[in-house]
Amino acid sequence: MGIWQQIAEYLYLKKKTEETPAGSWMKYMHGMNRISLIIFLLGLGVIIFKLVIRPLLQR
Repeated sequence: MGIWQQIAEYLYLKKKTEETPAGSWMKYMHGMNRISLIIFLLGLGVIIFKLVIRPLLQR
């Protein structure tokens, strides 16, 4: 499974390919991974804003 496919499944952009039902612990793990990925992307957005966009706006 490719990393982009896995990210798309975490963010509900793509339907899962597996037909086997996941256990409750697996659902919890995917939920935590989803939260971690969203927080990482928000942090990356803040860093990009501080380093790139804000200096461009202050000119």
